Amino acid sequence: MKIVKTILCVLFGLMFINAGLDKFLHYMPMPPMDAEMQKLSEAIVAIKWLMPLVGLVEIIGGLLFIIPKTRPLGAIVIFPVMVGIMVHNAVFMPSGLAIAGVFFAVNIWIIGDNWNKYKPMINN
Repeated sequence: MKIVKTILCVLFGLMFINAGLDKFLHYMPMPPMDAEMQKLSEAIVAIKWLMPLVGLVEIIGGLLFIIPKTRPLGAIVIFPVMVGIMVHNAVFMPSGLAIAGVFFAVNIWIIGDNWNKYKPMINN
């Protein structure tokens, strides 16, 4: 089971590193968008600092997620981005929910697996 977790976490981390790098380098093609999605995309791009911030969080979170010692921190860093991905897919691209759901499940699994490490932050 440990090897499965390691493989999934490395793939998860690499996926986020790739997504983050694409926010800076723009090497992945944009999928076709309907008018509503186009308006949303334009609004997000208009906020000049938003996509670089998300990209930086994805890169840092992905790197942290790959390294076993920092994986609990990576899971928490990536979690808000993962929630945004789930909401975006639920509202605009329900066909992507299956893939996003698998990544969300991996993120929740790692958070649950490391719950004892988060307790000191919660129990003040």
